[in-house]
Amino acid sequence: MPEPRVTTTHWNQPPHNRWSFQHMQSLFPTARLRRGLGPAQPFSSQAKDLLAAQYETGSGEQRSVSQSLAETYTDAFLVARGDQLLLEHYENGMAADSLHLLNSVTKSFTGMLAGILVADGRLAAEDAVTRWLPELGDTAFADTCVQHLLDMTAAPAYGEDYSDVQADFWQEAAVVGWRPDLVGVDSPRTLLEYAATLQAPDQPDGQAFHYRSVLTNVLGMVLERAGGAPLQTLLQNALWQPLGPEQDANIVVDPIGFPYVAAGMSASARDLLRFGQLLIQQGRYGGRQLLPAGWIDQTLNVDPKWQDMFAASEYGDFIPGGHYRNQMWVRRAERGQLLALGIHGQIIYMDSASECVIVKLSTQPEATDLQMFTDNFAAMDAVVAAL
Repeated sequence: MPEPRVTTTHWNQPPHNRWSFQHMQSLFPTARLRRGLGPAQPFSSQAKDLLAAQYETGSGEQRSVSQSLAETYTDAFLVARGDQLLLEHYENGMAADSLHLLNSVTKSFTGMLAGILVADGRLAAEDAVTRWLPELGDTAFADTCVQHLLDMTAAPAYGEDYSDVQADFWQEAAVVGWRPDLVGVDSPRTLLEYAATLQAPDQPDGQAFHYRSVLTNVLGMVLERAGGAPLQTLLQNALWQPLGPEQDANIVVDPIGFPYVAAGMSASARDLLRFGQLLIQQGRYGGRQLLPAGWIDQTLNVDPKWQDMFAASEYGDFIPGGHYRNQMWVRRAERGQLLALGIHGQIIYMDSASECVIVKLSTQPEATDLQMFTDNFAAMDAVVAAL
């Protein structure tokens, strides 16, 4: 049972998030992604002293990785290279079998599932959203295609300023119970009903990068229709179980059981390492090709217009020279370096050049402390350099 002081009215506010991010099932309805009955894909242990590695913060100060973890509200920090687990560090009561809210890291699982359905011929990236969701025909999604959703370049006007308590992001999150104070008698009952309220465009489809969580939820609806099964079943059978995870995962759902794939997944840190290894190994893991290698290639290697759109966006200074594609942040394409990111400090850092994956799960007080994120990236670069 949740601690008495933690309720759905303030669950994501500090210091309550330090508890709630590990106990989402106690607060909200969730769908379970079963790990299955097979053995977990193993890690071998080869402990290395990486916490002493030094890096420079954005303000020019020298810090050790150990100091970084203490200063950035870390709950879990794991480093793996190949199948070797090099560092496993937990704080705040977290352990190897604990689940932790991923926030928008969830989006990257959704983007990779899309790649599987495209490779299977069940979906085309050029498909109109309205082919699969005719309910959105009279909305700002009328001319949107699946690739626009994947790349956050679709038309609908939608605000995602987390500090704005009335932002569209929170209005949508209210559908899954995250902001009960925003729910009224006329509020949308489902995530699809919410998407249908977006009538006004704020850009032409495909012409600008603008990060909006609603696009991932609509992508999930398309995947469910194209895949012919509940979205949680598709994620479980096509992606989660084939990873050979140690733990079940779960996802917060709306009142009709549709998963909140923009932000609602919880999983263990070790299992996130497995997901990261899958991506840096061109979709191959445990001796099997789980993701089409071409999907990873086209995520990393893009026409310069993707970099130009990213540079012109509100995140252009956050990842200089980077881009966003297929629900992944690309930091250094020449290294095959991918990021899966979530508010309050959730990070999967994937570096193909070093074969290294780093997972950091956190409960930072601020949703988007970008300087804290970039300092975390610098600390992770230092870990890779130390290897």
